[in-house]
Amino acid sequence: MPVTAASEWRQQVRELAQQRDAVLLAHNYQVPEIQDVADHVGDSLALSRIAADCAARTIVFCGVHFMAETAKILAPAKTVLIPDARAGCSLAASIDAGQLRGWKSEHPGAVVVSYVNTTAEVKAETDICCTSSNAVEVVDSIPTEREVLFLPDQFLGAHVQRVTGRANLHVWAGECHVHAGINGAQLAAKAAAVPDAELYIHPECGCATSALYLAGEGAVPAGRVRILSTGGMLDAARATGARHVLVATEIGMLHQLRRAAPEVEFRAVNDRASCRYMKMITPAALLRALREGVEEVTVPAEVAQRARGAVQRMIEIGQPGGAE
Repeated sequence: MPVTAASEWRQQVRELAQQRDAVLLAHNYQVPEIQDVADHVGDSLALSRIAADCAARTIVFCGVHFMAETAKILAPAKTVLIPDARAGCSLAASIDAGQLRGWKSEHPGAVVVSYVNTTAEVKAETDICCTSSNAVEVVDSIPTEREVLFLPDQFLGAHVQRVTGRANLHVWAGECHVHAGINGAQLAAKAAAVPDAELYIHPECGCATSALYLAGEGAVPAGRVRILSTGGMLDAARATGARHVLVATEIGMLHQLRRAAPEVEFRAVNDRASCRYMKMITPAALLRALREGVEEVTVPAEVAQRARGAVQRMIEIGQPGGAE
């Protein structure tokens, strides 16, 4: 977008947002233009907390559909818009409410922990939701004698199982097609090419186990391997003394990392790890949503009511005064 056009677009977006009394929320995987015009940029947990507490009458969620649904669940009286309702999620599509009910019937009494990357209907069948930033804390909050059904991401589930050492945690075999495609061979090659780099690995990645293997074998110093949510990556970037960081997650994250630590060189482990659903939220789509109020997200009241408790418990975990 030419500089003049970009400036005009930004001005129009901000004026329309003010007219609609709208707050613009953008996930870290959005294109840079969307991130830069948003009121708040963050991971799923941070944006969920903002959606629950914001004073604006309208929430425009620049992310994928389950994120906008979560905002509507938490703020049922507000108007929630998503710039393109086709922006789905391969991970959320890997389990539906019927499949979850069937799995629950095989494990009566188990506590259901659903990653926030799920539909509202799945959340309604859930005891507590989590994000990658608090999944371990959520599972640790459950009595150790209780069985846990963790869904839908198998790589995040394996990470939680590894950290908690919990033998009675069962993991659904779902995956994000983007994160699953960031593999161990790519990571090993990049790490060998940049031997002094720190490694920031999202736990949804197919290479998370490989990263720990590299550290265990001494190929990469263990202190340089960090398994982190996107929010955790930003915290680590602001504190790092490294000159080079290899990043294993969706490439939209690089924009926020470079803003947080401009003196550090951040490189993607896989330059093609781009989510086509996230990239459906274009500057033109955002402008249209604000102008026309289209693509409103709704959740049936009964589903929202059942899902709300699970999402609210997720938000409370890790907050001051929340569950430990």
